[in-house]
Amino acid sequence: MTVTAPSVRAARWAVLRPWLGAAARLGLAAVWLFAGASKVGDLAASGRAVNAYQVMPYDLATAIGAALPFVELALGVLLIVGLATRLIAGVSAALLVVFVAGIASAWARGLSIDCGCFGSGGQLAAGQAPSYLPEILRDLGFLVLAGFLLIWPRTPFALDGWLAGKAPEEGEDE
Repeated sequence: MTVTAPSVRAARWAVLRPWLGAAARLGLAAVWLFAGASKVGDLAASGRAVNAYQVMPYDLATAIGAALPFVELALGVLLIVGLATRLIAGVSAALLVVFVAGIASAWARGLSIDCGCFGSGGQLAAGQAPSYLPEILRDLGFLVLAGFLLIWPRTPFALDGWLAGKAPEEGEDE
């Protein structure tokens, strides 16, 4: 029997995919942990950053801003250990879509704000220009990582596989 090019590619993909998934899982975990840790020390500033988008009442914005760092930290920890990876990837994807929509909305409405993604955020000082396009592109890149994990959540060194009692079979998508 002759090995064809597609079967060689499929075999390579089957070997590479779990490791790409592990890199996506750990990379996205690092993003959430850094984002949450950068805001958890000043929850009021995180609330002001959410309020700067001007899409909801002040009290709701500050409550969401105060809760957001803890959500991000929880997402990061769950991704690090690889628990409920597909679910966490879905929550991550939804949150990233909200972030992209918020940044695009601020840009479209002519607001001059820092997204607050990795720090306090809020209104920019006079003369400072917002960097909306790089922020959107960055979040879209993170969304690709979440999407990869939605499709292929089983990765090495994850509790998901250990709790299932076995490693994914070759070609298994879960």
